[in-house]
Amino acid sequence: MKVLISADMEGTCGVSSWVQVTPSENASAGEPHNQGEYDRARHRMTAEVNAAIEGALEGGADEVIVNDSHDGMRNLIADSLHPSCRFISGNDKPLSMMQGVDLEDIGCAFFTGYHAKAGTPGGPLAHTWSGWVNDVRFDGRSTGEFGINAAIAGHFGVPITLVVGDEKAVAQTIEWVGDQCVGVAVKEGLSTTSALHLHPLKAQELIREGARQAVANAKSAKPYVLAKDVTVEIDFEHQSRADYAARVPRVERVGERTICYKPVDGVELITIFRAISSAASIRFSP
Repeated sequence: MKVLISADMEGTCGVSSWVQVTPSENASAGEPHNQGEYDRARHRMTAEVNAAIEGALEGGADEVIVNDSHDGMRNLIADSLHPSCRFISGNDKPLSMMQGVDLEDIGCAFFTGYHAKAGTPGGPLAHTWSGWVNDVRFDGRSTGEFGINAAIAGHFGVPITLVVGDEKAVAQTIEWVGDQCVGVAVKEGLSTTSALHLHPLKAQELIREGARQAVANAKSAKPYVLAKDVTVEIDFEHQSRADYAARVPRVERVGERTICYKPVDGVELITIFRAISSAASIRFSP
């Protein structure tokens, strides 16, 4: 059995500021950025992924595939990754944060470095996909990246059995996919930009133990599959984004800042979602 790790960054132990997770080439004009802070966060992100790899292999996984899933998706330090893994990097991947889940013999997927959904009070760096998505709902139920990614995995029959991040992200993910999912909280949110963290080495120890159990859970875990005829709604922070998003085929404007669409499965969910994100990522004229 193979394990896929979807590795995000905001939920990493020791991370509580946007400057820590913003690559210099992706920083907007005037946006705070600190290369030293980002580099240290990359090291911790890579160490947490390695801990998950080690636990998965100890738990009986035959191979681990790691998908760099943060920002430009070139954040993991390749030379420092566990030598037993293969990894996916680079942006513009068809399945985005879940690229690799369609490979043969993927038995379960792990979420590492995950954060809470947009609007979560006290969720460190909480957001959904981008800073201008206010909410995503499946048949009226609010979700985050964890829900979108679980639905992609579910299309391929792959359950989510581990989530690592802040305590709110862990709770939201388990509520969404079920208690088959092992949760490892590496920090407790105090505000959007502050948290009470475990020591990184302690966090890595817990991740390794959780990953070992998560592989065992894969035997009985059930994938999260989108409901038939599900309606996906997206709220934007500005009406102009809805203007542009509504031009995507099969997308309907249903509110001042809200659009919706009906994907037939998890792959169409992310395909249309990515098209909407591209259309809505406009620059406002001064």
